[in-house]
Parts: sequence; structure tokens; C-alpha cells
Amino acid sequence: MKLLALASMALMTATAIPAMAQVSDEKVKIGILNDQSGVYADFGGKWSYEAALMAVEDFGGTVLDKPVEVITADHQNKPDIAANIARQWYDTEQVDAIMELTTSSVALAVQGISKEKKKINMVTGAATTELTGAQCSPYGFHWAYDTHALAVGTGGALVEQGGDTWFFLTADYAFGYSLEEQTGNFAKSKGGEILGAVRHPLATTDFSSFLLQAQASGAKVIGLANAGLDTANAIKQAAEFGIVAGGQRLAALLFTLAEVHGLGLEAAQGLTLTEGFYWDRDDESREFARRYYERTERMPNMIQAGTYSAVMQYLKAIKEAGTDETEAVAAKLHEMKVNDLFARDATVGANGRLLNDMYLMEVKKPADSKEPWDYYNVLATIPGEEAYIKPSESGCSLVSQ
Repeated sequence: MKLLALASMALMTATAIPAMAQVSDEKVKIGILNDQSGVYADFGGKWSYEAALMAVEDFGGTVLDKPVEVITADHQNKPDIAANIARQWYDTEQVDAIMELTTSSVALAVQGISKEKKKINMVTGAATTELTGAQCSPYGFHWAYDTHALAVGTGGALVEQGGDTWFFLTADYAFGYSLEEQTGNFAKSKGGEILGAVRHPLATTDFSSFLLQAQASGAKVIGLANAGLDTANAIKQAAEFGIVAGGQRLAALLFTLAEVHGLGLEAAQGLTLTEGFYWDRDDESREFARRYYERTERMPNMIQAGTYSAVMQYLKAIKEAGTDETEAVAAKLHEMKVNDLFARDATVGANGRLLNDMYLMEVKKPADSKEPWDYYNVLATIPGEEAYIKPSESGCSLVSQ
């Protein structure tokens, strides 16, 4: 009888184990991998790491009674360096998920490794729609924005305002190509015409030859299909050539609050751009931004606020799943709506794309700014369902693939 009782107890214990909360390695470890020393250091950089730390602290520092750790590294905008870091993190440092991933070529490389290793990655810093299109992953998620959303926002608005001829200055890598293609296609769909394009290397310091070609094209809009310091330098040098004074308009296709601050309102005034977050949007975003400012002495852009949201949602998914096991957490991330300071009642598509609202902004004139970091007039809200490519159109298969 005793043997029977012991066997019964052992069976009950064994069958109960899967229902218990389970966390691998007795901790949850998140890696923030991005550019911290190059052209995108302000765009995301160490400031995204601070946002991730805030999310963990606001969540309570633990999930399923296990500690949450956040580590970070600089990928230097080089896919090979990023890939090596990702493999080391996954293989030897027990990292459960990698996030941020500024630079599209880097994000695509790390998403491929994450898919191979069956690990979750959540991209907030890169823009290419390939992440949720041809190179999508059942464990990959794309937060904050992408090239299609930027094209719908900035590109569509300028064509409707009479900017019906375009010339592009494009960063010579995957992100730039995607942004140029998406914006050009959207402008043409609205009746616009593309007069030409020129590509420049990442981290260009002298835009003179490129700007002269754009100026000579006679295009009403010069689309800057680049980001970070590249965009800022192009805008500064365009002023020296009198491009805007001569009647052409600059469209900063990926420009955030951080870059506007670095450039200054005098130079940036009148720019049209699109972001997925503005710190002065409502009470909740302002409360978060004030706390963020106390830590960093700067207000968050959509990359940093999006990183906070991604980390927070990942921890919520682990709690809901009762485990940090990848398949279970990925299922919850697809299933759960996102309601936080970044996104309101937003859903995640089958391709991993968060369908958050986007905001068309115009940079204020210096005289209209009432306080530091009061930089934007919100011209329009673009619902998430309109801003992003639907999964069926993107070539991305269902999660169950």
C-alpha cells in the first residue's frame, strides 16, 4: 500500500510540474543591442537601455518571482559584430530575448539568428518592412514604426500639400532602400512623380555633391531616406546651399525628437516628419517623460518609448504564460493587446507587427515653442490599421508555420 501511495504521489507531482510557473536559469535576461557610438547614438543608444531599465523597475523588478536582468552592448552598426554578440548572448550568457536593434541590416541578421535559436527578438530601432515580410520570424516582433508607416505619414501628407515631384537622398543600405521604395511608391499612388535618387554611404559628412544633384533635379520635395546624424548633416548643408530658400522642401523621412533637439529649432523649423510617439501627447506620456528626463536630462523619442513598451509587454507575456519558454511567450505576445504609455488598445499582427498609431508632425518655429523639448505640432493621427502593411500583403506566413 505504501508503495502504491508513493507511486501515486510521484505521478501527481510529475503531472503537476508543467502547470507550475517555470523560468529558465532562475532569471529572465533581456539584451538591448544597438548603436551607442555612431550616427544613431542619440536615436536610440544608451537612452533605450535606460528606458528598458525603467520598464523593468515599473514592472516590479521580478516576473514569476524571478529577477529580471537587462544587459546592453554596442553593435557599431555592423551586422557581423551584432551577430557575434547575439550568438554569445544566446549560447553562453543565458539571454532570453534581444531588443531594440537599431539599423535594419543588423536587425535582419539578429532576427535570423533568433529564429534559428528559437529566441524572441523585439525590434524598435530598425525600420525595414522585411522584418515582418519576407524575412519574418514566428519569434520576431516589430514595435514603434517601419518604413511603410513613415511613407504613409510624411510621403502622403506632402503629396497632398502639392509636393508632387520627388528626389531622394538615400542611405546606401537596406533601411535606406526600403524607405525610398516605400515612400516613392506611396507618393506615386497619390499622383506624385519620382525624378531621381542618389545614394550615400552611412555616416557621410559631406553631402555637397548629393545635394547639388537634388537641387538640380528641380524636385519640389527632397526626401531624406536616411536617419540620425546623416539626416541632421544633410539638413544643415542644405541650408548652406539655399535649397529651402530656393523653394524646394525637405522631407525628413526618419527624424525623431532626439535629432530635432540636436539640430535645434532654428534649423529644423518647418520640417514634416512622422513618429509613433510624442512625449506631450497626453497625461500618461507626460508623466513617463518627466521621469525619463530625471534620469537622462532628455525627453524620449519613439525608439526609447517603444523600447519601454516592448520590454513591458514581454514581461507581461511571461507572466500570462506562466513561463519564459519561447513558444508560449510568443503566443501570448501575438494574443495580447498593448495598452501602455506608448500604444493604446493596439494589436499584434500574425507577422509580429505592432499596429500602433503614428503621428504626422511639423517642427515648430522657435517663437512657438513654450518650453525645452516643446518641438512639435501634431498635424494628424494615422491609425495603426492604416499605417502598416497587412500580413496577407507582406508575404509573411502565419505564426503556426
